[in-house]
Amino acid sequence: MSEGTAPAAGEAASVADEAARERLLYLRGSIDNLDAALVHLLAERFKCTQQVGELKARHSLPPADPAREAAQIERLRRLAEDAKLDPAFAEKFLNFIIGEVVRHHKAIAHQASTSNDERREETPAPTE
Repeated sequence: MSEGTAPAAGEAASVADEAARERLLYLRGSIDNLDAALVHLLAERFKCTQQVGELKARHSLPPADPAREAAQIERLRRLAEDAKLDPAFAEKFLNFIIGEVVRHHKAIAHQASTSNDERREETPAPTE
C-alpha cells in the first residue's frame, strides 16, 4: 500500500485483525492483573477471617453469625448495584466466601477443642 492510497479490502481486514489482536492482548493483560489482585485481596481477607476464627474458638463463640452474614450480603448487594454489577452475582460470590469462612471457623473450633481435651488429659488430677 503506498502512502495516500486506501488499503485494499484484504489489507484493511488484516490491519483491523491486527488492531483487534493487540486490543485483545491488552485487555487480557488487564484481566490477568485484576485476577492477581483478586487473589491477593482474598488471601488478605482470609488472613483476617482466620484470626476471627481463632478469637471465636478461644471465647467459645459460634463459627457462624447469621445476622452479620445477612447484613454483609445486603451491604454487598447495594455496593454491587452502585457499581453496576449484578447484585445476584455479588450475593452468590459472598455466600461462597462466607461458606468457606464458616468451614474454616468450624475446623479451627474443632482443633481448639481437641487441643483443650488433650491438655486436660495430660494434666494430672490434684491429690488430696
